[in-house]
Amino acid sequence: MSREAIGQELFRHRDEGYRALQVKILPTVPAERIIGVRTPILRSYAKELTREGAAAFLNDLPHAYFDEDQLHAFLLSEIKDFDRCVAAVDRFLSYVDNWATSDQLSPKCFKKHRQALLPYIERWIDSGETYPVRFGVGMLMQHYLDEAFDPRYLQIVADIRSEAYYVNMMRAWYFATALAKQYEAALPYLEQRQLDPWTHQKAIQKAVESYRVSAAQKQYLKTLRIRSR
Repeated sequence: MSREAIGQELFRHRDEGYRALQVKILPTVPAERIIGVRTPILRSYAKELTREGAAAFLNDLPHAYFDEDQLHAFLLSEIKDFDRCVAAVDRFLSYVDNWATSDQLSPKCFKKHRQALLPYIERWIDSGETYPVRFGVGMLMQHYLDEAFDPRYLQIVADIRSEAYYVNMMRAWYFATALAKQYEAALPYLEQRQLDPWTHQKAIQKAVESYRVSAAQKQYLKTLRIRSR
């Protein structure tokens, strides 16, 4: 399907109220790039395009609209072949300019290829670019905090030094999730203050808000907050 036809279909589903909300929560995206298509519609449309074939659209970068980027992320998430998928993701990440597209990009095939995925994650994190780094940390959080966990992944995230809000927010989210899933391994990073102060505080805040962290653990984590003078 042509880019023009896809664009027309997206504008047909424009929701002005939803668009106004997105303009508020996506400060890095110019308002004129936001059409305002709701996520369930984009997901459904991505599955339809996957059946019909969307190679031309995926190769046509950069896209003009945020909603096209979201659709692109959902299309990539449906690719079953790991090598083709990870190459397409690698290419697409250089065009991602917001937290929503970074977070919505979640290829299903990655779960079955964790070992092959790791070098890409490490390269994305080493890039120093906001959204590749955020995406890399997000993949570590999604795929490597359960049966594939290795304590060295905690150190990878702790060692990141960035002034980017969207990187450090993901790092905080990662450590809050690690405290829920791998408490004993993650706790020393807070006790020894191995994170920068902002990420340290935010990780504790998110962990305290989590239903997956026990009441006793939350009480102790509160004692690890950095007290302002």
